[in-house]
Amino acid sequence: MRLTATYKTFLLLISIVILSAKNQQVFSQQKGLTDTIRTFAVIYEGDTIEAKTLQILLLRSHYDEAHMNANAKWTRLRNAIYVTYPYAKRAGKVMNELNVQLVNVPEQEVRKKIIKSREKDLKKEFTDPLTNLSVYQGKVLMKLINRETGNNCYEIIKEYKGSLTARFYQTVAFFFGSNLKQPYDKGGDDAEMEKIVQEVERMYGYRS
Repeated sequence: MRLTATYKTFLLLISIVILSAKNQQVFSQQKGLTDTIRTFAVIYEGDTIEAKTLQILLLRSHYDEAHMNANAKWTRLRNAIYVTYPYAKRAGKVMNELNVQLVNVPEQEVRKKIIKSREKDLKKEFTDPLTNLSVYQGKVLMKLINRETGNNCYEIIKEYKGSLTARFYQTVAFFFGSNLKQPYDKGGDDAEMEKIVQEVERMYGYRS
């Protein structure tokens, strides 16, 4: 039986398809499991580099004693600043206003009268809250008053109450492990305190 040209062509095509399928199967068996996985790539300085999103890796670690102590110290300072900063801000405002009032008042009697009136305001507003502060919080408060006024507490008391009173309070502060003359160095020793103060200002909208 003779095959027509069309039938011969059909058989040839079938043979090619079957052969191609066998070759493809052999080729696929020779490939690795990840050879046909598509992936993202980036071009960096002319080179094509595979880009992958790595899985999240969680690392856990326990604080050693030094880190625990540092964290406790920072937390104590932060808590003290949150408690005392409103008092320092208000006291600083009153003292700065008082300094402005006293600039053009040379007469001692008039100065004493002005100081006395503002002293009553401060006592009325702060006596009860300040008596509840701890020694540590008192130290922080003195630092913050220095920050707000530019003067240490010794200079403020000396100006308002006289040198004898200032020396008395300095002696009391010494016995409590503090110092009325301590400065405020926001770029040095008190840098950590300054960061916390700025945090408080941002949170409560205080203006320096």
